[in-house]
Parts: sequence; structure tokens; C-alpha cells
Amino acid sequence: MITSLDFYHVMTAVVPLYVAMILAYGSVKWWSIFTADQCSGINRFVALFAVPLLSFHFISINDPYAMNLRFIAADTLQKLMVLAGLTAWTSLTGRGSLEWIITIFSLSTLPNTLVMGIPLLKGMYGDFSGGLMVQIVVLQCIIWYTLMLFMFEFRGARLLIAEQFPETAASIVSIAVDSGVMSLDGREAIETHAEVKGDGKLHVTVRRSSASRSDVYSRRSGQAGFGLSTPRPSNLTNAEIYSLQSSRNPTPRGSSFNHADFFSLVGRNSNFAAGDCYGMTAAKGQSTSRTSNFDEEAAAIGVGAGINKPRLHYQLPAVAAGTTSGKKDLRMFVWSSTASPVSDILTAGDARAGKEIRLSVSSPRAETQKGEFVEREDFSFGNRVTAGGEEGGEDKTQGPTGKVTGAGSSPALPPTSVMTRLILIMVWRKLIRNPNTYSSLIGVIWSLVCYRWNIEMPAIISKSISILSDAGLGMAMFSLGLFMALQPRIIACGNNVAAFSMAVRFLAGPAVMAAASIAVGLRGVLLHVAVVQAALPQGIVPFVFAKEYGVHPEILSTAVIFGMLIALPITLIYYILLGL
Repeated sequence: MITSLDFYHVMTAVVPLYVAMILAYGSVKWWSIFTADQCSGINRFVALFAVPLLSFHFISINDPYAMNLRFIAADTLQKLMVLAGLTAWTSLTGRGSLEWIITIFSLSTLPNTLVMGIPLLKGMYGDFSGGLMVQIVVLQCIIWYTLMLFMFEFRGARLLIAEQFPETAASIVSIAVDSGVMSLDGREAIETHAEVKGDGKLHVTVRRSSASRSDVYSRRSGQAGFGLSTPRPSNLTNAEIYSLQSSRNPTPRGSSFNHADFFSLVGRNSNFAAGDCYGMTAAKGQSTSRTSNFDEEAAAIGVGAGINKPRLHYQLPAVAAGTTSGKKDLRMFVWSSTASPVSDILTAGDARAGKEIRLSVSSPRAETQKGEFVEREDFSFGNRVTAGGEEGGEDKTQGPTGKVTGAGSSPALPPTSVMTRLILIMVWRKLIRNPNTYSSLIGVIWSLVCYRWNIEMPAIISKSISILSDAGLGMAMFSLGLFMALQPRIIACGNNVAAFSMAVRFLAGPAVMAAASIAVGLRGVLLHVAVVQAALPQGIVPFVFAKEYGVHPEILSTAVIFGMLIALPITLIYYILLGL
């Protein structure tokens, strides 16, 4: 039975966290103490120092040789059950997608264990529950966040291949990635260079685009974030808790691959002209460079009233006098106000004055960007506007050849070994640039050493770490309050989607955890701890990933903000009901 003293202990542990969050919220929203640049500086301090050192502190003082394997097995089984269920749902119904698998998995299995879980569970069940939460933190940082990175990078690689090689992906035998490319998240401008070698196979190189980021952002002035500061890509991944910039950054993805030339090599004609919707005239020896708002062609690609129109930039290099090549390279960038752009380099053979070259342009999504995220009331899985302007049951995009492919139709991909190597490279580059990776690994190594040979950390090092880690918890909540104050609205994804995400977070997640815990034999207080920790508010790291990769960031934003507001009463209800 829960007594009034138990309730007081819980409130003593949790209320100070909410005080820090409310003070930060009021400092921006009510009193205007901090500017946007100052908030960005605070967030960066939290990301670089406070949270990594806080993670190291908790992990290093946890005895790895006394870990509760049954509790860890229950947590692992919960996540595997959710993944298996989502995969089966997607395969059997055809309504799901990789994006929804990632989002629902994040909502149901990845709570805010480090910042909220440790103090809350300690107040409810004592110090031993704090050790259990540290074990969950270790698994999240090392295993589950890495798994999420694999899924996000696989999605980015699949989109890149579908955009640049919609019909020749299976012929790719190698994909090399330049050292300047750190991720396929769509935040940095990248392009592909393809070469057909003597074996008749495609060898692809992914590299940073020659187009400068400043030029790209100048074309998008006023559309990034809240217009508070110049957008910059983050290099902190799951340590960068909050950012002021929009995740919908323009990313021209160019390809030097000529589909017509490749098809001629393998004895097949190109169908590039199929489904074309935009034409222009290329004169021999003439250089053309202009920017078009594309208003006159909006109707041709299904862009209706009230929908943001794409911007088109194309450049036709001049051909030197006396050349006998008869070919011109045409670089085309399509910038949409809501979607990641597509870039393709095509070769127009035997171009003469007056000859028309037709290019197909991807149809932008029928969304209206407002503030940081797009608020929408409709709720269905994978219902994006198709090339014909109608809603379908699966995500569909129009590739460079005019062929419409859907996310549910599993477009052709390179061999498994090629994709695996590409994803491993990108995940590794993300991990080595993340401060939390080092703090977690060093903390695990130190705990293994010190508890094995009873070695104490030197006081000078311990005090240097503790002076910042002690402030990490409060600063993390303060940073969360700043993030809440800078958002245009608490519920950014619409009421229906918000209700669904809250149900997944606070009902489905604890229910699956209870089933998994019972299945592995957890009983009594351990079962209560497992269920309550599954009902904690949404973790911040999944939101950072969703924002960087552009996968339902508005849903995760709502889960973080609104979930934090209602988490305390919900966890108290679980605590009271389980204690009856």
C-alpha cells in the first residue's frame, strides 16, 4: 500500500526537475530573458558536456557484475516483441512502412530513462531501482540507439538509390563513400558519381555536392526553422538534445550516371522520356542559367492552390566552338519547400538548336509548412500524396525517369553485401562523432576495471567530472524547457496523431513490458519497476534522430513535450495501482 510518506518521497525527487523546466520555459516565453542564440549556446553546452558526463557518472558507478539479467532480458524481449509485431503488421497488411516502424518503436520502447527515470524510480522504489535504470541506459546507448541509426541510415540509402538509380540499382556492385560524407540523413548536400567498368557493372561513389551550403540556404531564406539563426548541421547526433533549426533542409542529390548510356551498354533502350512534365529548349553553343519559380508548370505536376510550389534551377554549360561531341551535360536541381530535393545529371545526345529536352519533375508533397513542423489532422499510415494528386495507401514518389515507385512496393536495391557495407560505414561515422558514444563506452570500461580489481578513481578526476555531471540533470531539464518555449505549439502533429502517440507511449509500451516481464519470470517489485519505467515520458534521443532524418519529427516533438507534461500523473497512477 502506498503511504503519504512514499508519495512525498516521489514528489521530492521529481518536482525539482519540473521546476528547472518551468523556469526555462518562463525565461523565454514570459520574461524574454534568453535570446535564441543564447538558448542555442545552453543547448550546446548540455549536449557536449553535461549529458555525456552525466551518463558517464551513472554508468561508471554501476556494478556490471551485479546486473539483473532477468530484468535486462525483459527489457530486451519487450523491444524484440514490438519489432516483430511491427514487421508482421507491415508485411501482412501493407499499410505500414519503415518510417512508421521506426516511429512506433521509438514511442513504445525508448523512454526518458536517464533524466526522468533514475530520480523518479529512486523516489518510488529506492536506490536499487536506480541501478536497474542505469542498466537500461547502457543498453539504450550501446545497442538500441545504434539499431535506430541502422534503420535511419538504411532508409536514407534506400531513398538515395531510388532517386538516382530507380531501374539499375541491382547492377551496382560497389558503393564507395568519400570521407566528407558523414550521413545520408539529407542534411548535407551530397551527390553520386557512377561508372560502368569493364565488368559491365555499376560502381558508385557518394560524395559531397560541389554546391555550397550557403548558396543553398540563400535560396531558402525564411524557411529554415523560426528564422532565428543560420541553419547549421549538427555533429552531435543523439547528444544534440535540441536545435532551433528545421530538419527540412534542402539537399541537392546529384548523380553523374547516364541511364541511357547504361541501357545502351546492356542492350536496352532508355525510357527516360516517359511521364515527362516539363520541357525546355537547348541551343547548341548557348549557355543558359536562370531560376524559375515554376508557377506556370504547377498544374502539370498536380500542384493545387494552397500548396507550396517547388523552385527549379537548371544550368546548361556552354559547348566550346568546334567540338564534335554533340552532347551537353544538363544539371538539374529541384527544390521543394517541404521535401528533400532531387538532383540528376543527364546527357542530351545530339542536342541542336530548337531541340526540346524533356525532364520529369517530382511532385511535392501536399503539405503546408508552418513554423517548425507541419500540423495535420488527418491520420493514416503512409498516406502521402501520389504523383496523380490522390492519397494512396503507401508512400509514392516519382523518380527521375518518371516512374512512380512506392515505399510499400520495395524498390530494387543493390546486393545485400553492398547495402550492408554502406550502412555500416555511415553508422560508424555517426557514432564516432557522438560524445555520448565515448562517455558510455568509457564508463562501461571503467566500471568493469574498477569493480574487478577494486580500483578507485583519483579524487582530482572524480571531482572534475562530478562538478559538471551534478549539474547535468538540472541542465538537461532546463534545456528541455527552452525547447518547449521555442516551439510554435505543444501539439505539433494534430490532435488525432497526438492521441495515438500518447496511447502508444503510456499504454501499449507498459502493456508489452508487463507481458515480457511476466514471460521471463519477473514478479513483485521488479515487475513494478519494469512497468513504471516503460511508462516514463518519451526519450529525447529518438526525437533528435527523427528531426535529423526527417521521419515524423512533429510526432516525436509532441511526444517529448506533451508527454513530459502528463508523465508525472500517469506514472503516479501506475505506481499507486501496482502498489495496491
